[in-house]
Amino acid sequence: METVEITVARREGVGKEKAKKLRRAGTVPGVIYGPKRKATTVGVRADEFEAKLTHLEGSHLIRVRADGDAELNDRMVLVREIQRHPVSGEVLHADFYEVDLTERLVVSVPLRFVGKAEGVVAGGILQPVMREVEVECLPTEIPEVFEVDVTRLGIHDAIHLAELTLPEGVTLVGDGSQTLVTVLPPTVEEKKPEVAAEAVPAEGAPAAEGAAAPAAEAAPAAGARPAPGGGKKGGGEGS
Repeated sequence: METVEITVARREGVGKEKAKKLRRAGTVPGVIYGPKRKATTVGVRADEFEAKLTHLEGSHLIRVRADGDAELNDRMVLVREIQRHPVSGEVLHADFYEVDLTERLVVSVPLRFVGKAEGVVAGGILQPVMREVEVECLPTEIPEVFEVDVTRLGIHDAIHLAELTLPEGVTLVGDGSQTLVTVLPPTVEEKKPEVAAEAVPAEGAPAAEGAAAPAAEAAPAAGARPAPGGGKKGGGEGS
């Protein structure tokens, strides 16, 4: 993995107003922390930050340069978090995690799906399930990306975590049966059968031959008695 270098300067003071003043001066406020040293607040030039860090995928090893500051200079860090303004996209703050090059750690590595799946050619839809995976390795052995060839996938086929090819010294973290990507069958909207509307004769037109005449109002059968209460409708108190 290629190591990126950035120049930082120690900064004094914390708080929103201090951070706003730094950003107006073209500096991204940040902090470097780790398990063996106390947190140190720093600043990185915004143009350098954008040019070297914002386009990186996954976890990249970064060497800190701090002229005249022996405590900060040559520290090895990873970007742990980048906070951006929700509207403008401006970088508001960055967290850097210091690592020991001799100790293994768990990091996230992005997946890149390559090739055109056979199932997609047949009309299916490629459905990524995971976009990155976690691995354990030394900081100097962090993979930049895992390429996953999906060419052989037919409809309903899938590639699982355990099928990834790993570099030496890198081990997977997680259940190997987890699905990375699959091909879904094509979605076809079900068409409802069209029901022909019953023909209604125009007003004044003769009814079609053989058509049944309107049913006459049914008369009570001989001997049938009316319901108690005559023809009055029920309801009211005591009903």
